[in-house]
Amino acid sequence: MKAESCREWREALGSYLLGRLSAGDRVGLEAHLEGCAACRAERDSLAPLARVLPLADPDRFGAAPAPPPSLGDRVLATIGAERRTGRRRRVRLGLALSGAAAAAAAVLAIFFLSGGGGSGPAQHVSFRSLPPGVEIDATLEPHAFGTEIHVYVGGVRSGTLCRVFLRTPSGARVPAGSFRYRWGEDSQAVLSSALDLSRTEAIGVRAGSRTFVAPVGPDPATAGPDQT
Repeated sequence: MKAESCREWREALGSYLLGRLSAGDRVGLEAHLEGCAACRAERDSLAPLARVLPLADPDRFGAAPAPPPSLGDRVLATIGAERRTGRRRRVRLGLALSGAAAAAAAVLAIFFLSGGGGSGPAQHVSFRSLPPGVEIDATLEPHAFGTEIHVYVGGVRSGTLCRVFLRTPSGARVPAGSFRYRWGEDSQAVLSSALDLSRTEAIGVRAGSRTFVAPVGPDPATAGPDQT
């Protein structure tokens, strides 16, 4: 089904997952979902956000912050530097939020940033106990809008979709975007999450059907990474 014809249904997905649709609208949306794989995928991507939203404290809401104006220039400068030096690494941006997902992410930003983040040093995370030939590491930088994530992946099969998430101390996963490993080259993605770095316990990368998780914190050696 064409995305244009699904727009109205997708705009209702956020309310549907939060239980805010009327009975008639819910029946109509569920009937549409049965025959539309694209909208089902959108529903599944929004489900983790809907599970975290009830944790928000309305008394701590403030104005939703915006990414710094320099962020776009920094990303473009990184791409230009890679091209000039002839390195084999390519920056690939993964943006997965649209429609109701963007609205939900804005609310999450208000919740997670209410603790006053945006300060402190960047943290480098190395993933251990990886399969032979596979390499994953990440650098997490705190910002006013949450956390900027630089993820490096090498040695996986060409075309593999890599999904990145941050994990809170309570175990909730906050999606940070995705990118696709291409042509057997090393891939480095610049992503972002509304989750403040001070509230981040671990970072995970799901490469194809396997998930690799590494702890984040001042002493990451105290906890080993997960693999599934």
